[in-house]
Amino acid sequence: MGGYILAIDQGTTSSRAIVFDGKQQVAGAAQKEFSQHFPKSGWVEHDPEEIWDSVVFTVNEAIKKAGISAADIAGIGITNQRETVVVWDRETGKPIHNAIVWQDRRTSAYCDKLKKQGLEKTFTKKTGLLLDPYFSGTKLQWLLSNVKGAHARAVRGELCFGTIDTFLIWRLTGGKSFVTDATNASRTLLYNIADNGWDDELLDILRVPRALLPEVKDCAAEFGVTDKALFGAAIPILGVAGDQQAATIGQACFKPGMLKSTYGTGCFALLNTGKDMVRSKNRLLTTIAYRLDGETTYALEGSIFVAGAAVQWLRDGLKVIKAAPDTGTLAESADPSQEVYLVPAFTGLGAPHWDPDARGAIFGMTRNTGPAEFARAALEAVCYQTRDLLEAMHKDWRSHGKETVLRVDGGMVASDWTMQRLSDLLDAPVDRPTILETTALGVAWLAGSRAGVWPKQEAFAKSWARDRRFEPAMDEATRKTKLKGWRNAVKRTLTQA
Repeated sequence: MGGYILAIDQGTTSSRAIVFDGKQQVAGAAQKEFSQHFPKSGWVEHDPEEIWDSVVFTVNEAIKKAGISAADIAGIGITNQRETVVVWDRETGKPIHNAIVWQDRRTSAYCDKLKKQGLEKTFTKKTGLLLDPYFSGTKLQWLLSNVKGAHARAVRGELCFGTIDTFLIWRLTGGKSFVTDATNASRTLLYNIADNGWDDELLDILRVPRALLPEVKDCAAEFGVTDKALFGAAIPILGVAGDQQAATIGQACFKPGMLKSTYGTGCFALLNTGKDMVRSKNRLLTTIAYRLDGETTYALEGSIFVAGAAVQWLRDGLKVIKAAPDTGTLAESADPSQEVYLVPAFTGLGAPHWDPDARGAIFGMTRNTGPAEFARAALEAVCYQTRDLLEAMHKDWRSHGKETVLRVDGGMVASDWTMQRLSDLLDAPVDRPTILETTALGVAWLAGSRAGVWPKQEAFAKSWARDRRFEPAMDEATRKTKLKGWRNAVKRTLTQA
């Protein structure tokens, strides 16, 4: 078969398909954006049919650009926007409602109600998560309660629930496979990550019938075979992982203590804790990094809501830059005597603060403050927030110590200035890989290794290649002064301090 692997990367704003060759290089790729729906303030939805169409289109385009046929592909890996919820008819495959997206906040009041009942500890103990609208369970509960007849139909076994991976697999296999993987299951508020199974107590609390739920498999497994009519040949689906876990795999963070951070619209940092399911005391999430051959590897995760979105704000809101790459050059020209801090709490603050009511603020402005200082403050905000996450991780997992090399990926890492400032403020090395398509690469490896055409874990880890290492160059006194100013700015922004 030549070792070709197809990766489907179904994201929040677009779907991508990438064909990798036997040397793990990109042979063909395609991308298609789809609509964002905002029916009410704080509500975010997608049309599952439009997502499905975008996936079929990009897969066919990527295969065409690679100059191969579907018969040349040994396996498919799927990675997806996590926590987004779809419910569909088991007979027809038609969704009963738009998908509710991970960003959606419509269940905030319901989460607060559960917290007041003292139930957050129960959820956190079993799932490693917090009671927040971010996760899938309360979204599913909303659909069952607000779509006419949905709960009764679910009890009768007429409906299916899934995150986007499950919906795509169902469609790709013509309804023959109703499955998910352990990483996506672990983000639902319904899955016990210690027992590795759907939890009856949590299902009862959220009134979710077990008949709705898919079978949970390892990340590398037999997920089904695509309908031949779709792409011209039947292709086995052999790998699945949520996007941040897929990036962790693509960065070859297989050893406890290895750490990756993905810088896109937001930022997500995952620390591999091995077989240790570390209970965070610092408002981080305990989650499944991956499950292979029945063995679960855990991680601590920190989520930053605004990373690249701050650069978009500079471009679209303030209009101080024309294109994102301009930000680093502008930041470099900023007045070093001005300490301007942007706390980008545009939609609240994520880990380790979890303050949904906090709002963005800028501190330290003078009459001389201009676009260059704003640009530097926006980029430094990402670095400061990463530092906060890493400090929380070190507190939670003291056996790890403070020696850290951070592997980075995502759109922002192309900026040398930002990566150097990140290293300076972390006081730790930052490694940028040669292949930045780490999310797609991660699920491609799951599928490729399962198909036997790509190397096993150890050899794959050795093939990881570094484009550049950024070493800290800032003196300790300057670092301490800047960090003190950041902490003061955050403290003044928090509503729950």
